[in-house]
Amino acid sequence: MNVPDQVVVRPRRLTRVCWGVAVLTLVGFAGVAVALGTGTDGEAAFRLSDQIAMFGLGVLIALGVLAFTRARVVADVREIRIRNVLGDKVLPWQVVQAVRLDDGSPWASLELHDDETVALLAVQANDGEQAVQAVLELRRLLAASRG
Repeated sequence: MNVPDQVVVRPRRLTRVCWGVAVLTLVGFAGVAVALGTGTDGEAAFRLSDQIAMFGLGVLIALGVLAFTRARVVADVREIRIRNVLGDKVLPWQVVQAVRLDDGSPWASLELHDDETVALLAVQANDGEQAVQAVLELRRLLAASRG
């Protein structure tokens, strides 16, 4: 059995979708900010500060969408480092019971010995063959860590 030295996984399709949504959001909010110009009688319906605030809101929403692109899994024979949307986690393989990608599940997960599960958002089922290969490589590392 060929065990990889290190496995690094990032979601592909999710990253492309998030970047597309972020760009569309930014363009949309920029358009709305420009459209908030003057009223019909020449009087300013909205001030420049309102336009800047509208564009700023678009930037914040786009950044929130891009937070989903943070997902990453980096594993070697000693440990697995998981970065999901809101946090990072480092686990030694000794606490992991199984690497799972169940039918119908949107992403892979780790089953721990204390019956807890940890989502691996970087291993997205909609990435198809890449997700399957990532799960197989993670399982090889798990088996190699057991000796």
